[in-house]
Amino acid sequence: MDETSNERQRILKARAAALAREPENSDAEAERIEVVEFLLADERYAIESVYIGEVYPLKDLTPLPCTPAFVLGVINMRGKILPVIDLRTFFDLPNRGLSDLNKVIVLHQGAMEFGVLADAIIAARWIPRSDLLASLPTLTEIRAEYLMGVTEERLVVLDGGKIISDRSIVVHEEV
Repeated sequence: MDETSNERQRILKARAAALAREPENSDAEAERIEVVEFLLADERYAIESVYIGEVYPLKDLTPLPCTPAFVLGVINMRGKILPVIDLRTFFDLPNRGLSDLNKVIVLHQGAMEFGVLADAIIAARWIPRSDLLASLPTLTEIRAEYLMGVTEERLVVLDGGKIISDRSIVVHEEV
């Protein structure tokens, strides 16, 4: 083989080795989370999208007697009966009542699934984890328990996993 063939072989082997390498996880991707941002009592909240199945318009809400005040009732979502929780009541926030603009954010993890009420959906977006600050002094203790962090722009990011796994949300009514 001549010198050009050897050089060509060396270049091709180097390219093949570069292409065969496992892709590295981008630090930027690993250090940011996708959230769905929504309004709740005129404050901006977000929940990580991995816990959100879908956003559904609030319609045909059926109240349930003998349940805690934070349980609004149930909705029929395409044949599935889904309980709806009002985080405004759960977090002791001002309650403005219901409107045609209210949405239900369906949270799910494993077999657990329920909806949480939102006054309005703002957007889905990515937030760098480094932008999440510790709790603000204005947040009540119950909210701090479910808090993932707060951004500088005062977006309260809730920990969807803690909300879903909280046993105080599950209503067990013995007859």
